[in-house]
Amino acid sequence: MAKNLVIVESPAKAKTIEKFLGNDYKVASSFGHIADLPSKELGVDVDNNFEPKYIVDKDKKALVKSLKDLAKKAEVIWLASDEDREGEAISWHLAETLGLDQKKTKRIVFNSITKSAIQKAIDNPRAINYNLVNAQQARRVLDRLVGYELSPVLWKKIKPGLSAGRVQSVAVRLIVEREREIEVFNPVASFRISAEFATKEGSVFSAKLGKTFPTKEEAKAFLEKNIGADFKVNSLDKKPAKKSPSAPFTTSTLQQEASRKLYFSVARTMQVAQRLYEAGLITYMRTDSVNLSGEAINAAKTAIIQNYGEAYSTVRNFTGKSKGAQEAHEAIRPTDMTLQSPSLENDQSKLYELIWKRTLASQMSDAQLERTNVKIGANTHDAVFTANGEVIKFDGFLKVYMEGKDEEDLAEEQQGMLPAMNEGAALKNNNIIATERFTRPPYRYTEATLVKKLEELGIGRPSTYAPTISTIQNRGYVEKGTVEGIERKYLQLVLDTAQVQENALVETIGSDKGKLVPTDIGMIVNDFLVSHFANILDYNFTAKVEKDFDEIAEGEEDWQKVMKEFYKDFHPTVIDVEENAERASGERVLGTDPKTGRQVAVRLGRFGPMVQIGTVEEEEKPLFASLLPDQSLNTISYDEAMELFQLPRKLGSYEGEEIEANVGRFGPYVRFGKKFVSLEKGENAFDVDLPRAIELIKAKQKADAPIATYEGMEVTKGKGRFGPFIKWNNMFINVNKKYDYDHLSQQDIEELIEAKKQKEIEKLVQEWPEEGIRIEKARWGRHNIIQGKIKVEISKDVDATKVSLEDAQALIAQKKPKKKTRAKKK
Repeated sequence: MAKNLVIVESPAKAKTIEKFLGNDYKVASSFGHIADLPSKELGVDVDNNFEPKYIVDKDKKALVKSLKDLAKKAEVIWLASDEDREGEAISWHLAETLGLDQKKTKRIVFNSITKSAIQKAIDNPRAINYNLVNAQQARRVLDRLVGYELSPVLWKKIKPGLSAGRVQSVAVRLIVEREREIEVFNPVASFRISAEFATKEGSVFSAKLGKTFPTKEEAKAFLEKNIGADFKVNSLDKKPAKKSPSAPFTTSTLQQEASRKLYFSVARTMQVAQRLYEAGLITYMRTDSVNLSGEAINAAKTAIIQNYGEAYSTVRNFTGKSKGAQEAHEAIRPTDMTLQSPSLENDQSKLYELIWKRTLASQMSDAQLERTNVKIGANTHDAVFTANGEVIKFDGFLKVYMEGKDEEDLAEEQQGMLPAMNEGAALKNNNIIATERFTRPPYRYTEATLVKKLEELGIGRPSTYAPTISTIQNRGYVEKGTVEGIERKYLQLVLDTAQVQENALVETIGSDKGKLVPTDIGMIVNDFLVSHFANILDYNFTAKVEKDFDEIAEGEEDWQKVMKEFYKDFHPTVIDVEENAERASGERVLGTDPKTGRQVAVRLGRFGPMVQIGTVEEEEKPLFASLLPDQSLNTISYDEAMELFQLPRKLGSYEGEEIEANVGRFGPYVRFGKKFVSLEKGENAFDVDLPRAIELIKAKQKADAPIATYEGMEVTKGKGRFGPFIKWNNMFINVNKKYDYDHLSQQDIEELIEAKKQKEIEKLVQEWPEEGIRIEKARWGRHNIIQGKIKVEISKDVDATKVSLEDAQALIAQKKPKKKTRAKKK
């Protein structure tokens, strides 16, 4: 038996570490936290100094037993979870739950999974840092208090199933407030002037006028002043300039740059980075620090000199806002700077290359530039045209990397290089154009710009951004926009030769594709929380809490005192709001129904946003209609709301069945008997006619028709979220690219079915046919117990071959929903 037991939190991390340690070391994984607050109760004793109640989940009990057995046999136990606060808490839970002997337990940390880093950690063990543990406890307890006390208030006052959170609710507030700014924004038009000039040698370049004109008439009058004018270079100014590289990546800057350049979501970036870290290719990916170790700086210097020469190397030491324990961390960097393009899967390869280039560029020389400013005058007026050019004299770090920009940070494009010219030189004017431009509303947040804003405000920490952004989308408070924009007309006046021509043009504006847009429920929840819990939703308060956590981590503040200070005001407010606040539905009165004279309003109903004719106080029942997916409580008009009562539309009949058009949870559709056929993108339930409906129905019938039979049963085909498939004997079988999906032969179909049948046989571990229960292999080495539609996952540490029928039935019974019983009337 190995003398040393090393416990990490990730099985992938364990696998990598095991390669570097000898036979004297056994590496095991805790699979994250082995103890946590209970999921179905508050789990915090507020009357006993906010003592948390940590429990071992039933799925982890077998794992805990296994780790205890390993620990008893080992001479030394090394707790090697991540070096952040959560990692420290994992080590603490391991020590407490496993009952580890302090004398033979050592805590080690490393910021990269390499042989040298792990050996250095083993040579320099330390004790568990209880300040970091307490900082993590403080975050966990405070977030639990907020979530568990606020969420029931939302259930009671708005809608069941809602949730609130200290960071997630503030993130939603940012998005809602930005949307409100956009809604009230009133664009103002003005005319911008640009001109094209040519030098005596025929080189062409563009210039702009430094002022705009508010009206078409004023713009046209200016253009007319230039008819027959002579132009010359009034002044020419050249200045040296430089650009410096950005610091190496922190968690948030990596998330932002991967979004800009690779189009990764924040969650995807963190998943890929986690795999790179666990494979030993990059340093720890949750960090606020921009530091690089001396070893990393020297390695980067060597790589730069070898690849680009001495002139490209400039050693730089970056400093960030981190302090204390965070300052001891490193930025995210490759563990081996000589490894530029390791063989990896596509996403990992892209992210690794981004990290490698950013790290290398941070240690490279400034780019040396020459910026030229040319002012051009006319002899018929005093206005001056300006042209700017930029020449790279020495590319420096730009040879490797240029940081991306967010949409709102993009300045007007530089006009590139300018031709050679001298002060006083005559220029030929090719044309002058006045283009109508409108002031822009604020940009909606992308995931990257939301991360940037949260970091600017000091809200949350690197490890919280990805789950926060995922949570607010999963909860339905925010969604990714799908609108590609609307058309807007604008004017362009062109002075060409000796006359001004007017052109009417069209541009697309208001695209929200991929942007974060608040939903109706998101706005209602936000308004309710801001109205009644302004302190929790206050940006400064949320940032102050993060500072409190930092002080706890530094040992400068007592975590339970911080909890007490927070809770003494928070809890009474919750009670007051729960008892006295009115329900919130986001109701907006639109007008009156002309037929009945009853009120027309939109509000949030049990099944989502809806329009309502009448009120519950009236004797006659109200009429309801659901809003379309692209409609909002805040923007829907009276006419649009009244139009909804025309649905469902009767279109006629086909093959003896009635056809109607309507809108459901998955969008617009036509119903044909008991079949539902979705309309294609861009079509809506108000415009579809009978011929088009029949066309869609025929296409659906053709798609659903059997394409073959096998063993006396029909084979059909279709396309789902995971791609094309065939269906046989209630079995869905994916069709991979090896086959021509549109021309499947009988042999192809039989191959696919037999391969699937074989997979099902291989998956089966145990079966009790009479009870309809079986145990199958699942992903990641786990197993599922299945009975009908009920599926219960078995812990990875349980031997599925030894599960008895009684055990399986007991687990299924726990999973089955309890039947609601009605009280009998006396």
